[in-house]
Amino acid sequence: MGSCKNCNSTSLVVDSVTGNLECSSCGVVQDFNNFEQQTFNADGPVGTNVRLGSSGFGYNYSYRETKIYLAQNLISDILSRLDLTQRFDEVNNMIKTITEEEFGAGNWFSVLVGACIYVVMRNANKFLPFTSVCDSVGCDIYELGRMVSRVVDHLDLKLPDFDIVGLFDRVFKEWVKGRSNIGKDLSGRMVKQGIFLLQCMIKWYVTTGRRPVPAVVAVMVFVCDLNEVEISMDDLAGKLNVAVVTCKLRYKELLKRLVDVARANLPWGDDVNVKNIMKNAPIVIQYMEVKSMSDPGKEIASLENIDADLDCLVSDCLSREDESLIVQDLRQNESQGSSDWEIEDLEKLKVSPECLSAIYSKYLEEYSKVKTSVKRVEGSEKFDFFVDTTEYWSGDSELSKKLFLGKILEKDVGLNAMPPSFVNGCLKTQKIKRKIKAAKIRIEKIRRPFMAAKSFNQSDDRLLMVNTRKRKKIDIDWEDFVIETLLLHDVKEEEIEKGYYNALLDLHVFQGI
Repeated sequence: MGSCKNCNSTSLVVDSVTGNLECSSCGVVQDFNNFEQQTFNADGPVGTNVRLGSSGFGYNYSYRETKIYLAQNLISDILSRLDLTQRFDEVNNMIKTITEEEFGAGNWFSVLVGACIYVVMRNANKFLPFTSVCDSVGCDIYELGRMVSRVVDHLDLKLPDFDIVGLFDRVFKEWVKGRSNIGKDLSGRMVKQGIFLLQCMIKWYVTTGRRPVPAVVAVMVFVCDLNEVEISMDDLAGKLNVAVVTCKLRYKELLKRLVDVARANLPWGDDVNVKNIMKNAPIVIQYMEVKSMSDPGKEIASLENIDADLDCLVSDCLSREDESLIVQDLRQNESQGSSDWEIEDLEKLKVSPECLSAIYSKYLEEYSKVKTSVKRVEGSEKFDFFVDTTEYWSGDSELSKKLFLGKILEKDVGLNAMPPSFVNGCLKTQKIKRKIKAAKIRIEKIRRPFMAAKSFNQSDDRLLMVNTRKRKKIDIDWEDFVIETLLLHDVKEEEIEKGYYNALLDLHVFQGI
């Protein structure tokens, strides 16, 4: 036994509790010197060894086992954040296949876990927002998207098409769970209306090339407003992790499409706009539903062949013998080869009061389900006409159920719209053409003022006209100056109309500088 390292005293004693060597004179604990050799017997090492994650008999984990243990802990942690702990086995097996049972550690492994979770949910046709996975993993959507693509390619998977109808169904059912004021009948009707409108948006190409979740939010808000159920677009968009601005754009596009249907088919359609479409929405949707249930192969009679329809109407309504109807002259015209009903011929029809009463009773019977009321407009003393939205919807259309894309495109809902991006592109091209025309007029007026006055007519000259009453000229923005510059450098108008100004400037203007 040596001496104390502090006072060099030889009075060193062993502590009975810790087993450490201490100096009895100064109390300083000496250097560690209590190593005991591990003893073994026929069954292996004796004693209890502590290892990662558990305690018991055996040896300590190796590096590989430790890495696997920590990786599985990370998988469980990310799944718990997404409330998907029941998917652990599927995600763990997929990662084991990809990494050949080596797993991994670091930021890249967290992204791999998030990508595998997303792929598993897509294969199961379950909705999982990309942004939610990114928030749980701690990466951006581009990094996660690249990893998802690599996982799909490595495993040679074919993900199912995104089911926007199923997404709406799941989101609506989750939203309606905590609301006791929405009954089962009302909930079922709202689901059918939402599916109907979503598939109409697919037919109108509103969802083509767009993110599906904002369209689902827009339809949910519209359906709730239609059935007088309170809902907040901001709260719903925040819950689904989508931008509120995008949801409002999809909502506005839906309203515009319904306005187009009303203007194309309703007698008072010219008075319908985005502001009052909610008052006319029940009738518009009822028309769309009836139209979608009609036979697309059966052509509607044109005005030239309206006599056949009038014959059916007359034969159905005028079934009594005492009702007077003078159609002999009309039959004679028909036998002579004239199949068209003239205005003078229609004026010869004499319909009795009993016939009018029968027609009116038939109308009331058909439209008895549509209830109307007059209510005071909020914030005003005026009254307005409203349609009861609880009885107009039947839900018998096939568009109220999930259909394949081919079936959706075959249905007729009263409007065949072009894709919004295509329409916007055409409008932008027309705008650029007008700017090119105005730029050419300005250039010619500077180059050859006398020739320009003879060459361009008054309609062209209006593009440069000065408003003398307001003493204000037409605004010329940076785009006009760019177009003028490109025209002066002999760039073709067809290239300018495409709108790639920076590329054209680099190619034709700045290249020679």
